[in-house]
Amino acid sequence: MKGRKLSGWRGVLAWLALASVSVALHAAPLAKVDPDAARPVLQLDIQTSRLELTPYVSVYHDLEGQDDLVAARKVLDSGGFVALPDNKTAFGFQPGALWFHVRMVNSNAREPRWLLVQKYALSDHIEVHILHADGRVDTHIGGDALPFEARSIRYRMPNFWVNVPPGPPVDLLVRVSSQSSMQVPLWLYTPGAFAEVSRDAQFGIGLYYGILLALFFYNLVLWLRLHDPSYFWYLLHISAFGLVLFTLNGLGFEYLWPKSPWLADKAVPLSICLAQIGMQQFARYFLELRQRWRLGDLVGLAMIAFFVVLGVASVWLPYRIATPLASAAVFVSIAWIAIEAIVVTARGYKPARIFLLAWALFLVGTGMFAALAFGVLPKTFITEYGVQIGSATEMLLLSIALSYRYSALRHENERIIRAGREELAQKVEQRTSELRLALDQLGHAHARLRESSQRDSLTGLHTRAHFMDRFQQLMNEAHRLHQPLSLLMIDLDHFKDINDRHGHLVGDECLRFSAHILGQALREHSALFARFGGEEFVVALPGKDREAALRVAETLRQSLDQAPCETAGLKIHLTASIGVHQLHLDGGTQVASALQQADEALYRAKAEGRNCVRWDVDLPTHTS
Repeated sequence: MKGRKLSGWRGVLAWLALASVSVALHAAPLAKVDPDAARPVLQLDIQTSRLELTPYVSVYHDLEGQDDLVAARKVLDSGGFVALPDNKTAFGFQPGALWFHVRMVNSNAREPRWLLVQKYALSDHIEVHILHADGRVDTHIGGDALPFEARSIRYRMPNFWVNVPPGPPVDLLVRVSSQSSMQVPLWLYTPGAFAEVSRDAQFGIGLYYGILLALFFYNLVLWLRLHDPSYFWYLLHISAFGLVLFTLNGLGFEYLWPKSPWLADKAVPLSICLAQIGMQQFARYFLELRQRWRLGDLVGLAMIAFFVVLGVASVWLPYRIATPLASAAVFVSIAWIAIEAIVVTARGYKPARIFLLAWALFLVGTGMFAALAFGVLPKTFITEYGVQIGSATEMLLLSIALSYRYSALRHENERIIRAGREELAQKVEQRTSELRLALDQLGHAHARLRESSQRDSLTGLHTRAHFMDRFQQLMNEAHRLHQPLSLLMIDLDHFKDINDRHGHLVGDECLRFSAHILGQALREHSALFARFGGEEFVVALPGKDREAALRVAETLRQSLDQAPCETAGLKIHLTASIGVHQLHLDGGTQVASALQQADEALYRAKAEGRNCVRWDVDLPTHTS
């Protein structure tokens, strides 16, 4: 398992180094090795339980990728296989296919069955051929281009059962072709040894992801309590980076999408892009780039946009383009975050110091692993597990940095509160006077608002509710002073036909025009004029008996009849039916009763031909 995890990161770091040369990213041809330098025969004895095959492997590069087993055996017989260059199993991005050969002799009769494991999870196609002395050939096919269930055992790295009977030598030929980095570290295990190794490796992986989960849930609680965006983006950073390793280690293919080789390929660039989005967003919020370094914030946003576009595009882009491009962009992204931290630290932001230390450890870890992948550093525990150590330490330090930042913000808030209290004490009197002024202004505004609420928004006349209140006052005043009071109900004739024929906008204009004409005619009479509803108007005439009210009503009817409404290029002739009622005030008359009497007179006017004035009893009337 350890080899699997590391080999996954070897692929990423190889992509990073090679992407700067070309998007196609093909590594240089294999180094020339003396073909006569024969590889030793692998002896499997009773002491052997696990063995790395590298010292025993010879390799042949099929540039066109067209050779089958027969052609590969001819190359083997003719001495075309050569020793591994410097015993390295990482070849970078190579066209075609690589063939590997090992000759084995098993002297342990108790272990005829061995498990061959390629400790790199992302190889697309793997063919394993076991050539027996009697001419039999056992063939197995694997790789992440096949569903996970095609593997010999359920394990995150490609594996194959190899039968090596005691006695005569057995030739092992392995063909590997892949759009990802060509990394072929081959190991051979007895069943018991593999169970032990996988158990230990699983413990190490569980420990690493246990640290990530602990940090995740700890900071999740803090985010839910504090609602600080920095904690949210830190959670995304942990989750996305964990998904990157989960994918590169082959665990994603094993547990999340075992039946989807397509998703196994696409998950690599997608998880890398998601991780970088989380990193960049976390850096922007933690370092407060918008306030402290605007240029750095804009560059960070541009990188986020790039990874969003690349993540979406990687669904359609070929694997050989999307993954190297995403991986190469990782170094640029991480390096830029380090630059941001340096700049913000230099500007005096103390929490950025821990952030910078965390990022430096992460960079050192990935740098050591890159050097290991290309053979610059020897393989030790530190160099082999640099990425895991660096990332775990980085995330732990970032969690501490978040706590430190929150503490600093809390102290700053307390200082601001103290200063605010002092400033508030100095401004109490000023604010009090301003409040008095505001209350006065509010009183005037309330009065204006009340007046506005008493007006109909379309015609500008008083509303029905205001009329009812005011009319009751007029009734009480007329009764007290023993003065007459009359009521007019006015309804525009055939108004529905105007709406139906010309539309409601024209109808609204006719209502405004009618209100204006009637208001002009009522100006000299000290009347209370209101819109009663729809196309109906109501008028109260204080001091007017029935005869005077009839004359006023006739004046209103004629004014409207003689002035057509001009709107939207139209001349619309308007008429009105008017009902007149004089109240008999005895101190107990109700508003509703008076309106009912006037309304009955209005219905008589409408029933008797419209465009006329009618009284509510059978008296002489004025007509058109």
